[in-house]
Amino acid sequence: MEKLPSYQLVAKEIEEKIKTGVYVSSQKLPSEYDLATEFAVSRLTVRKAIDFLIQQNLLFKMKGKGTYVMQPSEKYQSGKSGLVGFTESAKAFGKSSNTKVLVYDQTPQAPQTILNAMQLTKQGDLVYIERLRSFDEEPMTIEHLYVKSSTVKEVTKEQLANSLFELIEKTVEIAYSHQEVEAMLADQELAKLLQIKKNDPVLKVNSIAYSATAIPIIYDTSYYRADKYTFKNTLIRNH
Repeated sequence: MEKLPSYQLVAKEIEEKIKTGVYVSSQKLPSEYDLATEFAVSRLTVRKAIDFLIQQNLLFKMKGKGTYVMQPSEKYQSGKSGLVGFTESAKAFGKSSNTKVLVYDQTPQAPQTILNAMQLTKQGDLVYIERLRSFDEEPMTIEHLYVKSSTVKEVTKEQLANSLFELIEKTVEIAYSHQEVEAMLADQELAKLLQIKKNDPVLKVNSIAYSATAIPIIYDTSYYRADKYTFKNTLIRNH
């Protein structure tokens, strides 16, 4: 097993102290000097560990005042670790992911708006996939995906129960995604799949994932449980 860098080991120790209540929300951390002494590492290592935890939205720093423990979010936060797939997100949250493939259509008739968004002039270059995604068997999202056929050649329905990003990146690297989020109410079908009540709030997320050369790869319309998921980014005010 690959050994973690020293700063990540220190970060894990600090994170454990937060989880066990040694450090609580809004508490100021000990100084870099004191932390370096406690963990028997350099102040540079401590500084890198703190920066790492700031990126994970566990700590925040106020200029001239020190580093503090952030109030934890009660929901799973998309985008916390950058552009990652659902399976990778589950791992980041310490959860196991489960996927049920509802539809796999290799010859769909895509709407013209989607063909335009995917920079296509004709039908036949996309596959359509619907999946129910869960954390620890608890439904989180329904995905409606149009994917470039060339990126998922010879992929079976069974394989689609795993990470789609991993399958696609055997062919082309996913570089970035444009995303729009809007609130709506669940209809009867969504409510049944997500195990919520009809008219409960859900988040409709439209996104397009691109390669580094700006070629659209995935057109994704997903519906997330608003009681479990958030797309709100954490912003730190610079003083």
